[in-house]
Amino acid sequence: MSYRRRVIDDVLDEALPDLPAVALEGAKGVGKTATAARRATTILSLDDPRNRASVAANFDLVADVDRPVFIDEWQLEPQVWDRVRRAVDAQPDRGGQFLLAGSADVAPGVRIHSGAGRIVSLVMRPMTLSERGIEEPTVSLRAIAAGESRIRGTTTIRMSDYVDEILRSGFPGIRDLPPRNRERQLDGYLSRIVDRDMPENGIRVRRPASLRAWLRAYAAATASTADYTTILDAATAGSPDKPARSTVDIYREHLLRMFVLDPVEAWTPAFAPLKRLTYSPKHHLVDPALAARVVGVGASGLLVGEGETASPSTGTWLGALFESLAVQSVRVYADAMGARVGHLRTKSGDHEVDIIVERDDARCVAFEVKLADTVRDDDVRHLRWLRAQLGERLIDAAVLHTGRHAYRRPDGIAVVPLALLGP
Repeated sequence: MSYRRRVIDDVLDEALPDLPAVALEGAKGVGKTATAARRATTILSLDDPRNRASVAANFDLVADVDRPVFIDEWQLEPQVWDRVRRAVDAQPDRGGQFLLAGSADVAPGVRIHSGAGRIVSLVMRPMTLSERGIEEPTVSLRAIAAGESRIRGTTTIRMSDYVDEILRSGFPGIRDLPPRNRERQLDGYLSRIVDRDMPENGIRVRRPASLRAWLRAYAAATASTADYTTILDAATAGSPDKPARSTVDIYREHLLRMFVLDPVEAWTPAFAPLKRLTYSPKHHLVDPALAARVVGVGASGLLVGEGETASPSTGTWLGALFESLAVQSVRVYADAMGARVGHLRTKSGDHEVDIIVERDDARCVAFEVKLADTVRDDDVRHLRWLRAQLGERLIDAAVLHTGRHAYRRPDGIAVVPLALLGP
């Protein structure tokens, strides 16, 4: 399979000439190995027993081979991190020496230096819609965030195409498989996390069925701010053998560290006038295909509205997954421009905005996500409210939808088909 260039390739092109060491972090299967290997002279894959044995016997090996060095699954031998850090200390002005990739945190009790100032971490996520090549984007998030107001373009992508993209996933090694084998791979992905990856990182899963049930309940809460007690109760409904909240919290923390859970944190602006905002995250798995698969709703079920959602604002279960698909792409584009992503919801629930992209100067762009091919006045009321609250701090506001055309409404709100949004 030929390599598909990723948004993070542009970030690496900019970063590597000046940064001695970069760690690509992210869930298994997002493409870290393929992206990093293209930039390396020497590759040390620690999931290869031969490479791992060589490195474990002599950690200086990582600094003695020809650079740039790519060390894959470095967390299997955590001392590698500190050896890279010391190598960077010896040549701090030499860029592009090391690339590291890992999918999980190190085992409990193993301590490593933070690497602050020496090893820069970048998060890699599944493929965005623009990276998948289903449409040529005509609207750039970077341009919108720079105050460029031109909104244009037409797409042939329809609702059924978005459903297909949700189910195909953004994992490069999974999305092009035939449907039945893709389903097997997605099933195996979560099974491996429970049965192998968590135990390898020192987390004993005493009741795998309970953890799987919790993951199903979490997936059903996609794009909602349901509290964790509600999710646990949903996972254990009718079960007399309920796991302790502390046990589930440990599982959740490690699933976060493994990037399987990828929630959007609540946006908390560092300035007035916004008050009484919720601090609850919006729940997302790393890829909506995983959520759809673990809940067990396929294409036909999604299109006729099957599946329950924990958030009335997302409407149908498909609406929640469509929002998750949009969030997945926007986060990658925002990361590439050094912006942070959050969501906004007032404690009263009167107002909520699905995605806030905030630049480092505290100015922002706001997005609502609508599973609809037309946008009405009621669909933009929260964006108009936010604009009234923030004034010039809100650079622009847009609705991401499933329609054909990108345009700007008379009230100034942009309307953009999700397939036309790019970095």
